[in-house]
Amino acid sequence: MNTIKEHIKKGIYSPVYLIYGTEIYLKHLYRDKLKKGILKDIDTMNLSVFEGTNISLQEVRHMAQTMPFFAECRLILIEDSGWFKTQNEFVSVILQLPETTHIIFVESEIDKRNRLYKAVKETGYISEMNGLDEKNLRLFVISLFRKEGKKLREETLSYFLETVGFDMERICNEIEKLICYTTEREEVTIQDIKAICTQQLTGRIFLMIDAIAQKNSKRAMTLFHDLIILREKPLSILYLLLRHFHLLLQIKEMAAVGIDNKTIANKVKVPPFAVAKYITQARNFTKQQLKNALKIGIEIEEHIKNGRLNDQIGIEFMVAKCSNLC
Repeated sequence: MNTIKEHIKKGIYSPVYLIYGTEIYLKHLYRDKLKKGILKDIDTMNLSVFEGTNISLQEVRHMAQTMPFFAECRLILIEDSGWFKTQNEFVSVILQLPETTHIIFVESEIDKRNRLYKAVKETGYISEMNGLDEKNLRLFVISLFRKEGKKLREETLSYFLETVGFDMERICNEIEKLICYTTEREEVTIQDIKAICTQQLTGRIFLMIDAIAQKNSKRAMTLFHDLIILREKPLSILYLLLRHFHLLLQIKEMAAVGIDNKTIANKVKVPPFAVAKYITQARNFTKQQLKNALKIGIEIEEHIKNGRLNDQIGIEFMVAKCSNLC
């Protein structure tokens, strides 16, 4: 990110950029900053946008070789192409790119063994954007509130992040709601967050698994029914429960052999500062208990999909059975 900032500051741009990762807000932010810088924020005639996995390679090749119209450069924006996970012939376009053409790729997943990835690395700049660390995320939240003349205490900030999660786009939306809710009042409180912010689904799943670890099936069941009232689909909840148990098993195994939190975060795709919370929760389970919980969930999923079990009843059964395991 700092390199992209430096390019924008100096007005000197690489021929091609690849921006990828899990943090949508940051990917869009730097995509737009680069677009504004390269095209001077006034030129749309020399902008070509392609999106999805059915992009015509020939059409992009043609646009890449086309001279800009009454401007210094042409910009091609390619999003979610999937080209960095499959073999394709776009490498030749990258290697023969005219000086007047710039390309920005915005992708979710890539394969670093991919020929196109290697070509971009050789000729341009690649930035992985998977979210901010805890310190910078907290500064980001404070800056958004401060911009609107609002302030909040440290404990309020912690509660806010626990409630809404770490997705930056979601954070922005929830802050906007809080600003409208508090109107002329300067300080945002925990009570305001409780009143107006929607708790992230994964946060409720975390609480459900905490309750299961404590053998409190009644509490876990209440949290599940709360999600049903909020119109969450039972199969979506089941998927997240299975994902969470699998995450705990992976983290527990890696932590047991001394792998550091940053490496764990990169491998399981969670924010580095959230790893400690998962490690703490994983201590409430043995490896075998986590494996058993996954087995129960997979069996119930199969019964639901085969029509042998009602989805809501199936998850209630899973919650009760997993609570008895612990």
